Amino acid sequence: MRIARRFTTEDRDVYEAIPFRLTQSEIRNPDGSVVFKADQVEVPADWSQVASDILAQKYFRKRGVPKALKRVEEADVPAFLWRGEPDEAALAGLPEAERSGGETSAKQVFDRLAGTWAYWGWKGGYFDTEEDARAYYDEMRFMLAAQMAAPNSPQWFNTGLHWAYGIDGPSQGHHYVDYRTGKLTRAASAYEHPQPHACFIQSVEDDLVNDNGIMDLWVREARLFKYGSGTGSNFSRLRGENEPLAGGGKSSGLMSFLKIGDRAAGAIKSGGTTRRAAKMVTVDLDHPDIVEYVNWKVVEEQKVAALVAGSKLCGKHLNAVMAACREPVVEGDADAALDPKRNPALKAAIKAARAVAIPESYIKRVMQFAAQGYERVEFPTYDTDWDSEAYRTVSGQNSNNSVRVPDAFIEAVLADGDWRLIRRTDGKVSKSLKARELWDMIAHAAWASADPGVQFDTTINDWHTCPAGGRINASNPCSEYMFLDDTACNLASLNLLAFMDDDGRFAIEDYEHATVLWTVTLEISVLMAQFPSPQIAKLSYDYRTLGLGYANIGGLLMAMGLAYDSEAGRALCGALTAILTGAAYRTSAEMARELGAFPGFQANRESMLRVIRNHRRAARGMQGGYEELSVKPVPLDIANCRDPRLAEAAARVWDEALKLGEENGFRNAQVSVIAPTGTIGLVMDCDTTGIEPDFALVKFKKLAGGGYFKIINRTVPRALATLGYDEAQAEEMVRYAVGHGTLRGAPAINHASLKAKGFTAAALDALENALASAFDIKFAFNKWTLGDDFCRKVLNFEEAELNDLGFDMLSALGFTRAEVEAANTYACGAMTLEGAPYLKDEHLAVFDCANPCGRLGTRYLSVESHIRMMAAAQPFISGAISKTINMPNTATVEDCKDAYLLSWKLGIKANALYRDGSKLSQPLAASLIDEAEDQDEVVEALVAAPAAAKASQVAERIVEKVVEKVIEKTQSDRQRLPQRRKGYTQKAVVGGHKVYIRTGEYEDGRLGEIFVDMHKEGAAFRSLMNNFAIAISIGLQYGVPLEEFVEAYTFTRFEPSGMVEGNDAIKMATSVLDYIFRELAISYLSRHDLAHVNPEDLSPDTTGKGETQSEVADPLPGSAARAVQETVRRIASKGYVRSLTVFPGGLGGGVQGANALAVDPQAFAGSVAVSELSYGQETLIEEEMADDTYVRRVREARLKGYEGDSCGECGNFTLVRNGTCLKCDTCGGTSGCS
Repeated sequence: MRIARRFTTEDRDVYEAIPFRLTQSEIRNPDGSVVFKADQVEVPADWSQVASDILAQKYFRKRGVPKALKRVEEADVPAFLWRGEPDEAALAGLPEAERSGGETSAKQVFDRLAGTWAYWGWKGGYFDTEEDARAYYDEMRFMLAAQMAAPNSPQWFNTGLHWAYGIDGPSQGHHYVDYRTGKLTRAASAYEHPQPHACFIQSVEDDLVNDNGIMDLWVREARLFKYGSGTGSNFSRLRGENEPLAGGGKSSGLMSFLKIGDRAAGAIKSGGTTRRAAKMVTVDLDHPDIVEYVNWKVVEEQKVAALVAGSKLCGKHLNAVMAACREPVVEGDADAALDPKRNPALKAAIKAARAVAIPESYIKRVMQFAAQGYERVEFPTYDTDWDSEAYRTVSGQNSNNSVRVPDAFIEAVLADGDWRLIRRTDGKVSKSLKARELWDMIAHAAWASADPGVQFDTTINDWHTCPAGGRINASNPCSEYMFLDDTACNLASLNLLAFMDDDGRFAIEDYEHATVLWTVTLEISVLMAQFPSPQIAKLSYDYRTLGLGYANIGGLLMAMGLAYDSEAGRALCGALTAILTGAAYRTSAEMARELGAFPGFQANRESMLRVIRNHRRAARGMQGGYEELSVKPVPLDIANCRDPRLAEAAARVWDEALKLGEENGFRNAQVSVIAPTGTIGLVMDCDTTGIEPDFALVKFKKLAGGGYFKIINRTVPRALATLGYDEAQAEEMVRYAVGHGTLRGAPAINHASLKAKGFTAAALDALENALASAFDIKFAFNKWTLGDDFCRKVLNFEEAELNDLGFDMLSALGFTRAEVEAANTYACGAMTLEGAPYLKDEHLAVFDCANPCGRLGTRYLSVESHIRMMAAAQPFISGAISKTINMPNTATVEDCKDAYLLSWKLGIKANALYRDGSKLSQPLAASLIDEAEDQDEVVEALVAAPAAAKASQVAERIVEKVVEKVIEKTQSDRQRLPQRRKGYTQKAVVGGHKVYIRTGEYEDGRLGEIFVDMHKEGAAFRSLMNNFAIAISIGLQYGVPLEEFVEAYTFTRFEPSGMVEGNDAIKMATSVLDYIFRELAISYLSRHDLAHVNPEDLSPDTTGKGETQSEVADPLPGSAARAVQETVRRIASKGYVRSLTVFPGGLGGGVQGANALAVDPQAFAGSVAVSELSYGQETLIEEEMADDTYVRRVREARLKGYEGDSCGECGNFTLVRNGTCLKCDTCGGTSGCS
């Protein structure tokens, strides 16, 4: 093939035209701890910090890159494409530890990818001349650097490691077809043939243990999950429950085996990554077990609800029974307390327990426990977190579920007919039910649990290019790749916004050129690839399916001033999709002319050409004349195509594709899909992913040094200019959305009105500093911003008011709710353009997003608008479109049925719905969290706290007496702590639950007591933890070694558990007790084996921080040093300083690690005198100071357009829905394979 240049110039280095910069890449947890850090990373200057972080964290090779390379000469290969390998002679002159490292520049990655593609393309005969190969290499590097396009993640991970650096390893059991001989070959190397494919479809036979059977599928799935790929299968061949077995007996049915596969996928997730296994389960609607399958996740979610509510009710009532059993009834008669007839409190507790269906036998068991002297019931409680023990206990949580819906079923639904379920063993009818009854079940299940999605089987197979090879039965997990079983697809996406000219026109020629080059790239990737099984290697070679697509259609539409929900917007989407697929098929036919059609083409020639003709008719806007289609597609809306060049180009490329295909055949059976483009969308700085609209108008962009700043979408100013607004008007509208970041000039609440209330210049300066990053002005008006003295002495607020979390200072100052809202909008922004000055009503739709924007936004895109956009693109896609349609919480089951039916009528191949709140694990929407109710709960907790503190003191005396009676003393007397004692307080969050640990020490630093507070967890749980801590303390004071408690309680497993925030040494805990005793063991016993290493140090190629890690200032003279050490030992808590050696003089190099303490004396000015407070008060004040509460963070995340869940990889609340998965905008992690 001849390769033209459009973006580069011959004999000029590509990177001369692209400025680069050095940056630091860092990703942090919400608590500030570092997840990943890399210094001196070289990236293109125009890349955002997020794109730079994704490249450095996920796509840079971290180790094994030689510091010196040499080229390996190959005959008939151009010198610039010779592969690299370590230069052993040059490396011999370097210290062994410095001979290799990781990639540090984006140029290395671009060269690695493009060079490998060009190398294999040359060897495969894809280029006419060396100049063509060089042009291809340069053009591809430019497009990667300019963020015009990107391949799927496995390409970034694997491609080029052998070609660029000579990295190799033993075979992992993969196979490939040798392009020279056509023979299936077992790979001898792990890296020479990379694995660039992300999407797999696998078959499964109705066989238990043989090859390609049920158990064999779990092994094949595991091999894919291990390397981060996704897989889908249709399980309809498996016989239904109670169907006969060949050896006698009856089958346990489809569901029993699906549950095994679900457990296997979940185990692999927990074994190696926080990301769940990406898996699609598909079942035909005529399967005998279809009813159980459709309701699978509904029933399992009900089990979760039962576990959560039941466990908490059991814990509450059983402990109430236990407490009643300890009530003194008749002095000297212990049995009376255990007799409900003589103990009214016990009788009432038993009645209350029975009323909520606590099992009678368990009530009796608790009473028997009490009779034996036990004082508490340890009953674990569960929560609805998606990664909690409750969800791990039930099945069906590790896959996306879909049903295959044929046209015959839809017709039966419309006619209110019957639907037959067919036995798999003999083809007889197993059961007959009303089609509408089953349809209602599907819609209800989708409404209640977001599964199953639907795949329209007849439509899918009507557009099948290779029916002679078999039916299309299934898809990959995200539902965009639909083809034969045991095939794979590698993906790439073009960034549509990158092809928009400065004058607002779409650069059609550049777009076509990019499509040609990326089609060639994906084809070369099939040639060079290895696959996880021989069958997949053979069929992927025979059919050579490609998955080219695009991202940022939502951003492009907004930039062009077109509404996502408009005829013109859909026409633009249809035209661009038609051009992409038509140009790709044209390129495939051109490659077939040079290299031959794909091996399966001749057997499918007529079918494939029929499909191409149907694509061409749709591209020409034809309403009829389609061949063998049950459902007519939505053709290109030429009349509403604002740019006639696009419609003309669409017709032209399909004319050329058909003509060349008829002459030469095609090199590829499929060429396009619309993928979610999760992580690669971030690396291309796309405003929107796949075919999605934008999710918010105001984004929070990351700064290189940490932190975020508020910014309007970059497409908004372009849209305003396109719509005819001048710069001044646009600037004022942007300020309305983003905010002014100040109260100067604000309505009602401004510097003048605040001065009238007594605010000083210093107080106003403090306010302004806080407002620069505030999400709401209320967050700035508090005693920590303004100072306690100012609030009490100048503003005349009482201490009780200032300590009240529900206290609204602005209301107390006399400002009305309307005044606060107006000032808040001015200072912090409306986060929407609804209500913006100058904006005309007819332009509002241009800025509509998937969700309402900010507090004031009410507009959002309808369900129908999403479906119609999919329908505009579907006729021009070889595969399908990965998309989940968000529905409001108020949507009904009938709405779900309507959405699915409309999808079928418009010719869409597959669809999935997600109703807001349909998963128990989803945090409450901001609109459902009433602020007044929140404040009432907080006030209630505050009022209850002093009583709890008193109860804790009473409980201590009771427990002391009991323990003193029964404990076997290991020393003659209890060694009590001094009245004034050392210790420390550690606050952390374990699995989303705040935990406070306070310690008391003897004068020699030994631990003598602990207090544990989780005061928001309910009275029963709080009392249990308080009394547990008291019992441990008494044990310590009687001489029980701390080591014994550590051995007993570490690695205990119950909820709450999971990620730990706020502790510099512990990052995960299996339970609260596991966390507590890890903390104590590290602090008092130097048990660093129980600490978790900094994530940065877990990398196999970590090199530490060199000499600066141990750099200290010159020590003091010996006697002075000893004096300092003794002073520190005497006055400092041993647990607080842990096992550190105190270097007199401090850290000379200014390096601060996890255990380096820097004290700023000014930080204590005006601080709370903790020594004067009781423990309960200490905790409450610490609680007040924690602005970043979980509920607030969920609310903020939802208002910013995020889902409200925290990311499983980095913990940040920046997850957005992406196709059928969730994607983190901070670290790029996804909940699936996107």
